[in-house]
Amino acid sequence: MFKEPYHFNIGRYIDPTRFEQIKEFAQDLPTPCLVIDLDLIKTKYMELQESLPVARIYYAVKANPSDEVIRLLADLGSSFDVASRYELDQMLRLGIDPSRLSYGNTIKKKSDIKYFYDHGVRLFATDSELDLLNIAENAPGAKIFFRILTEGTGADWPLSRKFGSHPDTIYHLILQSAEMGLNPWGISFHVGSQQRDIGQWDDAVARCKYLFDAVAEEGIELQMINIGGGFPANYVDPTFSVKEYTEEILRFIREDFGENLPDIILEPGRSLTADAGIIISEVINISRKSKNNLYQWVYLDIGKFGGLIETIDESIKFPIYFDKEGMAEEIILAGPTCDSMDILYEHYHYHMPASVVPEDKVYIFTTGAYTQSYSSVSFNGFPPLKTVIYRDNQGDDI
Repeated sequence: MFKEPYHFNIGRYIDPTRFEQIKEFAQDLPTPCLVIDLDLIKTKYMELQESLPVARIYYAVKANPSDEVIRLLADLGSSFDVASRYELDQMLRLGIDPSRLSYGNTIKKKSDIKYFYDHGVRLFATDSELDLLNIAENAPGAKIFFRILTEGTGADWPLSRKFGSHPDTIYHLILQSAEMGLNPWGISFHVGSQQRDIGQWDDAVARCKYLFDAVAEEGIELQMINIGGGFPANYVDPTFSVKEYTEEILRFIREDFGENLPDIILEPGRSLTADAGIIISEVINISRKSKNNLYQWVYLDIGKFGGLIETIDESIKFPIYFDKEGMAEEIILAGPTCDSMDILYEHYHYHMPASVVPEDKVYIFTTGAYTQSYSSVSFNGFPPLKTVIYRDNQGDDI
């Protein structure tokens, strides 16, 4: 059992001065709550744009759909990857032009395709014949990009199997789309969220080039590749920098396409918003199951159903800080609900100062993506995760 003085390197995840400002701002907020630092999202967006200026950013709205986040990114020039008519309604309510939107979900109803088309969206993703037929019927003349299957190897949160099709299938769909009066525009892929193996983009880009060449022989000139998301956020396990990712990815594209580059689209979500979020939680209880049990159980007022669903299989390891000193103990972390699945980390042991007691606050870093949008509506009656926007010492509830 771990018994050394507790240490947590806050500076690895946030500027310590900024953290103290956020702590002071949030000291009277009821927990759990998510604090989003808009200034950091702006910094992340500018970093990605400057690192890969040849690409156009389509922010994945599902990562963090807060109005304030969307407005900020829209003002910075971002386009948006939209997955449902409800996200579309939000974009239209915020005054975002449909020309800046793509319907990136390959799983959609006929009525939703028509809804997007009737509201001015002209860029659609697909990966199956039936979906393509539905698009042809309800979105005539639309630009289509075709999603190829990837394995997701090396990703903390893989997106394989459910989305995309084999390149041979995609080849025939491209030919069909032209016959249907649609505009075959490009190829898309996603190598998995929080992808640690940059080489996964190399293989996917090569498949895109194969399809570009194959359909060109049939007279179809594709214009675009959508290289998806997968760029890193700053969790417990280290990654390369965004600049290292983009330099390698651009090298892969140039090796296959030469200097005559296609249009390039990015769909970042996690990499833009995750680092900008801090969940402020509270210890509810601390217990030991038996006198011979090595590890104490620590129960927080947030769990899987409150926004931390990505702890399933302990896939995403969030940095967790206890604001106390003393000797550190290895612990098991669990949430507050009446569900035995609501255990955050049982095999990967976090460290907590032995001086921590119930009602002490806990700070969970890198939680700006896929937390609020994943939180349940009312499991056990708990409300969705409350979000507060922080910017230059100003806060707004949403």
